[in-house]
Amino acid sequence: MNSQAFQILLEYINIVFLVFTGVLFSLFTAMGYLASRNALHYRKKNRMGEVSRLMASPLAPGITIIAPAYNEALTIVENVRSLLSLRYVDYEVMVVNDGSRDDTLQQLISAYNLEKIEREIDPLWPSKPIRGIYKSRQKSFSKLTVIDKVNGGKSDALNAGILLSENPYVGCIDVDCLLHPDALLYVVRAFFQRSRKRVIAVGGVIRVANSCKIDGGTLEEIRLPKSWLARFQLLEYTRSFLLGRMAWGRIDSLLIISGAFGFFDRQLALEVGGYDTNTVGEDMEIIFRMRRHMHDKGIPYTIEYLPDPLCWTEVPEDPKIFVNQRDRWARGNLETLYRHKDMFFNPRYGRLGMLSYPYWLFYEWLAPLLEFFGFLTILLFWYLGILYLEFFLAISLCVYSFAVLFSLNAILWEVWSYNQYTRPRDILILIGCALVEPFVFHPIVVWAAIRGNYRKLFRIRAGWGVQVRKGFVKA
Repeated sequence: MNSQAFQILLEYINIVFLVFTGVLFSLFTAMGYLASRNALHYRKKNRMGEVSRLMASPLAPGITIIAPAYNEALTIVENVRSLLSLRYVDYEVMVVNDGSRDDTLQQLISAYNLEKIEREIDPLWPSKPIRGIYKSRQKSFSKLTVIDKVNGGKSDALNAGILLSENPYVGCIDVDCLLHPDALLYVVRAFFQRSRKRVIAVGGVIRVANSCKIDGGTLEEIRLPKSWLARFQLLEYTRSFLLGRMAWGRIDSLLIISGAFGFFDRQLALEVGGYDTNTVGEDMEIIFRMRRHMHDKGIPYTIEYLPDPLCWTEVPEDPKIFVNQRDRWARGNLETLYRHKDMFFNPRYGRLGMLSYPYWLFYEWLAPLLEFFGFLTILLFWYLGILYLEFFLAISLCVYSFAVLFSLNAILWEVWSYNQYTRPRDILILIGCALVEPFVFHPIVVWAAIRGNYRKLFRIRAGWGVQVRKGFVKA
């Protein structure tokens, strides 16, 4: 390649990165605006009194909370106690023991006085064999059902729960999650507050419970995580849930509901075949299929998103486990996007095909790859002595400032809306995390995404992975 051709190539590379960055800035600015509008609209529209009236309503629909459990002996009893203490008229807690190798099942049997019952099971439904179904001998635990099955992964366990549920709505959560006592009241209201469209799913904000004090399965005191890795994830979750997903919810274009807190119309979940057991991104993939199903049938529908702090979960504090988690997320993104590639800029799917899917492809999946190769390009330019240092520093400062401002905006909305962290010191720590995140935390996220894509593209076998729980701090 001659010098002139090489110079033209460099110019094209610069143009691609500049356009990509400019569009990203525009999208994130729009997301901040839409998220703010949605938050204000939600707070004005919803009042606690409306939620409380559901408790006394005989027409309140039944809900089954499905919680897969694999080697959760450390926290299972405490977590189930939390689920059994929710304020709602008609609900069932279904814990699916997915072939745990520890004493998860034994702890449940002992703590809740369980006994095996007989029940017919559809042999054609796609899930691993069920070894037993347990109910409590005590009336106070009548809402609890425990399913013991052969290990098949999280999506397989959720499918077993969907099959055995008899309620019109199912909630698919992580067993380590702590739900707000009124969580089901908010979920039910979301399913019924729109009359013209069928609500097919309800999602919500995930909060970080690391270092919080728990007593009897109840969140007693909210504390900032002591682990720096957990603090960075708290900032990331605040930014993602309060700004990103609130914005997509505003234009009814959400393409993912977190697997830690997702509620679905059971009939529709059955119609689309439940969760796909051949992907590690099952929470995203089922939303794609449900949305496509409704679009193909021409039925008006919507997905509701709740910004209330209803779900608290433990995030990884070990760097290795964290990287494995983000590696899995990257593989799940690629799998889902590839399976539904015909949605890309397809006007048949409206905003989903023309806006949501392209955004997810370019700025959720492709962005880490461009960041990584952009870094390599900078090193190459520096080595060849053609790096325009002043321009590079100016662009880097611009990108850094925008990233920090976006994080500060998320912190501001957290303080203004729900103010979970009331100590000024905690807010200052989060601001400090926002300042150093681009140099400390973000490179780890990018590396995990690169590894996940590499393993998927080159078909290196990698499963769902295991997260070791530390357990919550007891009051």
